[in-house]
Amino acid sequence: MWRRSIRAFLAVTAVTAALAAAHPVEAHPLGNFTINHYAGITVAPSEIRLDVVIDLAEIPTFQERQHMDTDGDGTVSDAEAAAAQSPACARQAKALHLAVDGASLTPAQTSAAISFPAGLGGLSTMRLECGFVAPLAEPLTAHSSISFEDASYPERIGWREIVASGDGVTVDADGLPETSPSGRLTAYPADLISQPLDIRSATITATPGGGGAATADYPVAENAVGAVPGGIGGELPVIFRAADVTPLMLLISLGTAFALGAGHALTPGHGKTLMAAYLVGSRGRPIHAVGLGMAVTVSHTLGILVIAALVVGAQGLLPPDLVVRAAPAIAAVTIAVLGGWMLVAEVRRRVRARRAAAIHEGAHDHGLEHHHDHDDDGTPDLHSHGGVAHSHLPAGGSTLSWRGLFALGLAGGLIPSTSALFILLGSIVAGRPAFGFVLVVIFGLGMAVVMTTIGLAMVFARGRLDRVPTGSSLGRAAGQLPLVAAVVVLAFGVYLSIQAIGGPPAL
Repeated sequence: MWRRSIRAFLAVTAVTAALAAAHPVEAHPLGNFTINHYAGITVAPSEIRLDVVIDLAEIPTFQERQHMDTDGDGTVSDAEAAAAQSPACARQAKALHLAVDGASLTPAQTSAAISFPAGLGGLSTMRLECGFVAPLAEPLTAHSSISFEDASYPERIGWREIVASGDGVTVDADGLPETSPSGRLTAYPADLISQPLDIRSATITATPGGGGAATADYPVAENAVGAVPGGIGGELPVIFRAADVTPLMLLISLGTAFALGAGHALTPGHGKTLMAAYLVGSRGRPIHAVGLGMAVTVSHTLGILVIAALVVGAQGLLPPDLVVRAAPAIAAVTIAVLGGWMLVAEVRRRVRARRAAAIHEGAHDHGLEHHHDHDDDGTPDLHSHGGVAHSHLPAGGSTLSWRGLFALGLAGGLIPSTSALFILLGSIVAGRPAFGFVLVVIFGLGMAVVMTTIGLAMVFARGRLDRVPTGSSLGRAAGQLPLVAAVVVLAFGVYLSIQAIGGPPAL
C-alpha cells in the first residue's frame, strides 16, 4: 500500500512537471522553415572578399543533416560535419555571381565552417559560414562598377541581407549598410521581423582611396529576437525524448501530447469562431459538432504526415515551406466559399418562408378552413386549408450538409501545428517514428476534444434560444442568428483570403 502511494505520487509529480514544461513552442523568429542569408562584401584595390553566412532553421537543417549522415546511423558525427563543410561552401559559391565592370569573377574559397546551434524539440539549426576571395586581373580604377547576386535557395523564404565596405577603397553601395543589422544572422532586429530584409543583389561603385574596412564584433542588439544563432528559444517537453519508453513514461507522454493538442486548440487562430458560427448558422445538431471536431483532427494529422513526408523523403519534389505557405490560402478560400454557400442558402430559406407566409395570408383572405399543428417549441408547423395540409416552413429547416461540415473541418485543420510537426520529427531523430505518429494522433485528439466541446456548447446554446418566444426581442434577435453567422463566415473567409493571397508571405 505504501509503495503504491509512493508510485502514484511520483507519477503525478512527473505528469505535473511534464505539463509545466509544455509551454507554447517559441519558433525561430523568421520561421522554422526559413533559410536566411547574409553576404558581406569587402572591396580592396586588388581583390574582393566575400563573407557569406547561411542560417538554416530546424526544418531545412533536418533535411541537410540527412545528406550529411553518410553512414546512415541517424546522427551527424563531428567527422561527417567536417567533411561536409567545404562541399557545402563550394555549392554556395556556384550560386554567387560577382562581376567587375561586366567581367565575371570566380571567388575562391578561403574558409568553411558548419555549426549546429540548438533548436526545438531535440532538433537543431545549422549555421554555414564561408569565406571567399576574388583577385582582380587589374587594379580598380575610378568609378569601377561591381555587381553581386546571391541566387542560392531562390524558392525558399527567409531573411536576405547584403552589406558592403571598402578596404583602401571608397564605395557607394546605393544605401547598403557597412555593418550587418542582424549581427551576421545572430540577432534579428525585432522591428524588421514583420517585414524582413529581402536583398538578393547589389551594385557598388568603387573608387581607389579611402579608409580601412569596417569592422564590428556584432553584439546582440537590444531589440533583437533571441541571443543565440537563429534566435531559438523554448523547448518541447523532454518527456518525448526519454531514452527508455516504459509503460509509465508512455502514459505520461500520451497525456502530455493530448494536453498540448488541447492547449493548441485554445490559442487564437484555430477557427473556433468560424466553427461556432457554422454550427449556429446551419442549425447543426450535437452529432454535427462531433463530426466537425473529428474532421479537424483527421485533417490536422494528415497535414502533419504530409509535411513530414516532404521533409524526410521528398525533398526534391516540393519544398515543405511551399506547402505551409499554400495551406492558409487554401483554407481561407474554402472558408469563403462555405460562407457564401451559407449566405445563399439562408437567403433562399427566408425567401421560401416569405412565400409560404404569403400563401398562408392569401388562404385566410379567401376564408378557407385553417387548422394548425404545432411543433415542440410551439411554432406552427403543419396546417390545413380546405382539408389540404401543408407547411409554412422550408423543408428540413436547416442549411447544413455533411459535405460542407467536413469541408470546414478539413479547412480548420489544414494549417499544421509546428509543435506537432516537431514532436514527429524529434521522434524520427530519436529512432522512434511510430511513437511519433501515435503522439501526433493523440495531439490531434486533444484538439478535437476542445473543438467538439466548443461546438456542443454552441449547439446547446442555440437550442435554448430556439425555445424563446419569437415575439420577444430576444426571440427576434435569435431568428437573425443564422443570417449573421453566414455573413461572419463569409466576411472572415474573404478577409483571410486577401491576407493569405495578397499579403507578403509569412515567415
